[in-house]
Amino acid sequence: MNMSDVEEDIIEGSDDDGEVMTAAEVLQKLEEAWITERMSPTLEQHQSELVDCMLDQIHQMSQNLKRCKKHDFRLAIHKMEIDRIRYVLSSYLRVRLEKIEKFAHHLLDKEASQTDEALLVLSPQEAAYAKEYASSLESHFQNVVLQHVPENLRTFDRDKMSVKPNMDGYVFLKVKQATPGILLEDDTGEGRDEEIDLKEGSQYLIRYKPIMNLLQSGAVTLI
Repeated sequence: MNMSDVEEDIIEGSDDDGEVMTAAEVLQKLEEAWITERMSPTLEQHQSELVDCMLDQIHQMSQNLKRCKKHDFRLAIHKMEIDRIRYVLSSYLRVRLEKIEKFAHHLLDKEASQTDEALLVLSPQEAAYAKEYASSLESHFQNVVLQHVPENLRTFDRDKMSVKPNMDGYVFLKVKQATPGILLEDDTGEGRDEEIDLKEGSQYLIRYKPIMNLLQSGAVTLI
């Protein structure tokens, strides 16, 4: 079945507010998270519940396909829909994996200082992978480079090796919820700060840092 067929299927516990959502609504949220992850300069908060829900939905849809008649003209359409969902899922996870590898040390340090589990960026599985990747990177650097330099220079400096995302990079966004009084600091250092009101439905090209919290709250989405 395609997503139009499962419009009324209910997936519980997928929404941040604890409300039930249809499979189509879960897919829409996952697609938003996928686009946001691709456009964002940093790693965004994981959406493991959405991923798990859609994996379950793919399994259910695949089981339903087995009950379709071989020459049913809808079969090809349904398979295309499953392939589309799989593409979104795999691309979303691949982008996250690339960022985890790029910012591994930075992300681990950030997660270690986070006291609120609800604000953790990495899922438990991603955190385990990041630790293993960082450890392997340090070991490789030790074996390939540090053992060949003077002993007083063999210390592995995590701060120097840590790659941090550019939080001042510009992003395109669409406003889902009107938000007044967003402070845009003057990056020239001349004190020409500006305060703007984000209008619902409008689109902006703006630095990531001032709207970071709005992205996490869902008031804006990247495009």
